[in-house]
Amino acid sequence: MDEHHSAEEELIKNRVAKMERLRERGDEPFKYLVDFHAIPVTREEGESDDAYRIAGRDAIGSVRARFEAAEPQGTDAAPVYVGVAGRMVSFRDHGKTVFANLRDETGQIQVYLAKKHLSEAAFEALKDLDIGDFIAVAGKVFRTRTQEITVEVRGYTILSKSLRPLPEKYHGLTDVETRYRQRYLDMVANPEVLNTFRRRVQVVNTMRDWLNRRGYLEVETPMLHPIPGGATARPFITHHNTYDRDLYLRVAPELYLKRLIVGGFEKVYEINRCFRNEGVDTRHNPEFTTMELYEAYQDYMGLMDETEEMLVAIIEATVGGLEFDYQGDRINAARPWKRITLFEAIREYAGIDLEATQDRDKAAELARSIGVDVDPTMGYGKIVDEVMSAKVQPHLIQPTFLYDYPLEISPLAKKKRGNPTLTERFQPFIGRLEVGNAFSELNDPIDQRERFMDQVRQREKGDDEAQFLDDDFITALEVGMPPTAGLGIGIDRLVMLVTNSASIREVILFPQLRTL
Repeated sequence: MDEHHSAEEELIKNRVAKMERLRERGDEPFKYLVDFHAIPVTREEGESDDAYRIAGRDAIGSVRARFEAAEPQGTDAAPVYVGVAGRMVSFRDHGKTVFANLRDETGQIQVYLAKKHLSEAAFEALKDLDIGDFIAVAGKVFRTRTQEITVEVRGYTILSKSLRPLPEKYHGLTDVETRYRQRYLDMVANPEVLNTFRRRVQVVNTMRDWLNRRGYLEVETPMLHPIPGGATARPFITHHNTYDRDLYLRVAPELYLKRLIVGGFEKVYEINRCFRNEGVDTRHNPEFTTMELYEAYQDYMGLMDETEEMLVAIIEATVGGLEFDYQGDRINAARPWKRITLFEAIREYAGIDLEATQDRDKAAELARSIGVDVDPTMGYGKIVDEVMSAKVQPHLIQPTFLYDYPLEISPLAKKKRGNPTLTERFQPFIGRLEVGNAFSELNDPIDQRERFMDQVRQREKGDDEAQFLDDDFITALEVGMPPTAGLGIGIDRLVMLVTNSASIREVILFPQLRTL
């Protein structure tokens, strides 16, 4: 055993001994709930018997607010008596007095435990408390000479004993592997992490409210698919024992949501988990969260307007305005956003014209001439996409819509009116991040079957991300689907933006990691 683990084991052994001493004194170290009535308190002369009849736990944030509201009244203000519970995150012993800090979800507050204010047994028992323990205190709020709002403790009880020391003596947890593998330690040691995930909740709630107000119906579709579809991605495979068949974790809910449009709903959305068995980097995690919506009687240009409006509303609600910093760049999300075709953007930022040629080999030659690697399995559309990712996307800092994508890489989108080599598709980019994907949805079943068969041919050539043929979806389209536009938004990447997070792992509570 190395020196670090030996020291840690000794600390745990010491804490276990303290836990046992608590039990020997009749004080259960893992209580069922907070009962402030059961805490023995000492009162000053003149204090009423009701002073410490505390009905329930006061949130630390509200304690601070109540005291600050009472302070301007000076000596005429009624004393603020509180019951506070939380994790002890610091402990400073000065002999006859102890200063500690308690933290709950709403904030942190200092508590003052003095020998003169506690029973002899209670003060003596402080030696069995450790940083990390949850305790409840009853007391009166005051401001110290250093102007710190503090609870003068008249009684306390332990609620839950921490048997393992907090990381680095509570000076913070910086090792990213440990932070992601043990998110609970990350949240304890780095409380700002809680704010990241609060903002994530705010993003989702704002999006949901925006959609609900506009008549979208939230639905749920299967996560286990007999055929993976709805996105160009490699799926995860599982097996159902009762049916004795392989199933796939969904790569996207698209084909099921469009079945609902066929069935008669006109505006549907789903906030969902998707799974893709592909590479992991700062922008990709094997499981991730998206929002997908479908709107009947709409096309991609109308949906582009709606997407811009929704994203602006989310940004404004979560960052408090339309300007924010992301990884060293100042971003202004004020409308209108830049709109440029994919091929115009390639000409502008990459300096080559891939629109003038539809020949795969000529496109590969042009891509290589600007330093973009081309795999032999790549078709024309994939080459265009690679050039965009390598040479265009790094320039898309301010909010930008790229639109009109090659047919080959858009098997579920309608052909562009007037140019059948392209599709009516757009993607929004902010801060160099692709945050969404949208189409005028293909509703011609004959065309859709041909596109699926082309995907099958691409799979046979070695593209394991190409889509499968879904006969039931073709049948649904044969029943008839109205003109429809669909949009997917990557929730994780959107949260990265509004929390200024460089990695997707910072905004997923429990990201996938390699086995140690």
